[in-house]
Amino acid sequence: MQLQDKVAFVTGSASGIGKEIALVYAREGAKIAIADLNKEAADAAAAEINAAGGKAIGVAVDVTNEAQVDAAVETTVSALGSVDILVSNAGIQIVHPIEEFSFAEWKKMLAIHLDGAFLTTRACMRHMISSKRGGSIIYMGSVHSKEASVLKAPYVTAKHGLIGLAKTVAKEGAKNNIRANVICPGFVRTPLVEKQIPEQAKSLGISEADVIKNVMLKETVDGEFTTTDDVAQIALLFAAFPTNALTGQSLVVSHGWFMQ
Repeated sequence: MQLQDKVAFVTGSASGIGKEIALVYAREGAKIAIADLNKEAADAAAAEINAAGGKAIGVAVDVTNEAQVDAAVETTVSALGSVDILVSNAGIQIVHPIEEFSFAEWKKMLAIHLDGAFLTTRACMRHMISSKRGGSIIYMGSVHSKEASVLKAPYVTAKHGLIGLAKTVAKEGAKNNIRANVICPGFVRTPLVEKQIPEQAKSLGISEADVIKNVMLKETVDGEFTTTDDVAQIALLFAAFPTNALTGQSLVVSHGWFMQ
């Protein structure tokens, strides 16, 4: 039970990678706030954890809304007692060539990925500092935090930005025993990625099978998707690590797509 008596606020956790992280954390003893735009889905994910003997609540939040973020974190602290772990995971994907990207879509992507990371970080850090319990802040980056792909200008920009934010939080948070790190997965077959396959096929003029084989998985060592559990195990490592020795880092989990 590596996270016994810890409280985790996990955004975008009603499905996909976020849900898997929440389930792994719950099995390791953490109490979970399933923070998601979809309140019904958040409540369902929380009910699943509670039915298995864990402790979770569903919290509705738009991570780009300052008031909603602050309220969601306050609700979490009131209901569960503290906030010790933030997993900033909420995200979307929009793909276009740069010349076809609308400014509104650009701003939407950066707002969800970067503004959301900042707002949730600020809200959680305030409680981590006042409680004197320290904490772990984990950002869901991507191989695109290190590398670029066509059609994804705002996504690549935002994911690179998370590394800069994490490094700053690591330096500022150290005196309060707050660590910050970034997980950088390769392609994980979540609904977000499933949606991209036909979109990229259309934009690139190739088949969906070719998108998977020759775009998404071309640079991996084994032609395999990264799994949600692969990512969740790294999230557990970052959350449970006991000292500031592991902070300000980014770890790629991609079947060798990107090696550093």
